[in-house]
Amino acid sequence: MDMIKADRLAFEYIRRDEEGNVEGITRAVDGVDLDIAKGEFIAILGHNGSGKSTLAKHMNAILYPTEGTVYVDGKNTAEEQYLWEIRQNAGMVFQNPDNQIIGQIVEEDVGFGPENMGIPTKEIWERVEESLKAVGMYEYRKSSPNKLSGGQKQRVSIAGVIAMHPQCIILDEPTAMLDPSGRKEVLRAVRALNDVEKITVILITHYMEEVIHADRVIVMDKGRIEMQGTPREIFSEVERLKELRLDVPQVTMLAYELQKKGLPLPNGILTIEELVEGITELYNKSRGQDCTVT
Repeated sequence: MDMIKADRLAFEYIRRDEEGNVEGITRAVDGVDLDIAKGEFIAILGHNGSGKSTLAKHMNAILYPTEGTVYVDGKNTAEEQYLWEIRQNAGMVFQNPDNQIIGQIVEEDVGFGPENMGIPTKEIWERVEESLKAVGMYEYRKSSPNKLSGGQKQRVSIAGVIAMHPQCIILDEPTAMLDPSGRKEVLRAVRALNDVEKITVILITHYMEEVIHADRVIVMDKGRIEMQGTPREIFSEVERLKELRLDVPQVTMLAYELQKKGLPLPNGILTIEELVEGITELYNKSRGQDCTVT
């Protein structure tokens, strides 16, 4: 059974002007078919307004389809009797942590979700400690969230979802307010949950380097899925991504520019190590050819 399944999903909302008058209707998601298996790590890319965040909000029933159907672990998100179970199974981390933090103390906030789930007190505190350590915030466990920076608040939000041990975590640009070190730390924790506990991860991000370890990348534009494939497959299509107003990882762009200059590197290079390996291999081949000629 799929963790997430969307069948011809469409979502429309009414646009209004400053005075509240109806300006028109926007179709934010337009006929999306999507299957996400349990345990997959999925990255969703798209420029602002592409529909990726709207799609994500259907995955734990924050929004309901205008047309079509969304299933979470086989349960229809439009059926009210499944709402609590769906939101337990599919935890969501928002871009703005202030929308998610409600506790007066960090450790109380992180423990709020497990407490509502009826988890025994001893296990709640174990989960709180584990989750805060995973995102590098354990030393702030007695602090007030109001005194934390934006990036620190986001880590607390992520810890709160991790503490609930959901089957699926949906992260809507969760590292937007973090520095590079913080981004790596959070993503390392999320990847560990995916690798070790087989939790399904759906990551929406503008940082191309964050998606290179995903099992599959989905690229959206104008509410539709325009591209889908492994990170290597997607980032091999540099020109297509440019048409969709998207970047590629810096090392991928460097390799692409070297290819244009005539260097026969493989497509879709994703890491510095791969680039070094590719250049080294070409260098060794050229030396071998020189020796043969000599």
